[in-house]
Amino acid sequence: MGENARIIVADDHPLFREALQQALAPAMPGVAFLEADSFDSLQATVAACDDADLVLLDLEMPGAQGFSVLTWLRTEHPALPVVLVSATNDAAVMRRAVDLGAAGFIPKSSPVDTISEAIGTVLEGEIWLPEAALALDESQFSADNELARRVASLTPQQFRVLDMLADGLLNKQIAAELEVSEATVKAHVTAIFRKLGVRSRTQAAVAARRIESTTRPPP
Repeated sequence: MGENARIIVADDHPLFREALQQALAPAMPGVAFLEADSFDSLQATVAACDDADLVLLDLEMPGAQGFSVLTWLRTEHPALPVVLVSATNDAAVMRRAVDLGAAGFIPKSSPVDTISEAIGTVLEGEIWLPEAALALDESQFSADNELARRVASLTPQQFRVLDMLADGLLNKQIAAELEVSEATVKAHVTAIFRKLGVRSRTQAAVAARRIESTTRPPP
């Protein structure tokens, strides 16, 4: 594991952030932890620490929807590895996270030794997933792999527009929500259609809900 690594822990639960750092510190001497409790604070932390080595990202980060934060990080900071940390043990969600650019996925129920191993593996430039995800039958979700790659190509703003479009909002409503012009929204919608390979708002909505069903953990 790299000496003096800088790891951003992005989770809205302060007790989890503290417990994670206290548990990992003995096994990771010299590692510095930085904290973020929302999407806004994560943006500020990443901007202030451009030499960070890793982000441990809660899948349900406040201010985000689905994998939108992962999408933002992969778009704006492609060299910064991101490992998702979540209460879910759904192997398909874990594999989908990697499809969308994550360097790994760690269930919060994992023992400290496993979490430390996962972080060390990612810091060495490799992908880490639990055995259950590695053993998953590719045929269970391969049909959506191409769609996942297309969704991953959206910018964070396009991702938000797609989500609102799927909720049935009109361009005028989306513009008001995002505080941009209708022309800007129309440009985003056009780009979304092109990237997803669809021709209508209905087709885009269907694609959004299809990928969402495979990226959100079960309730």
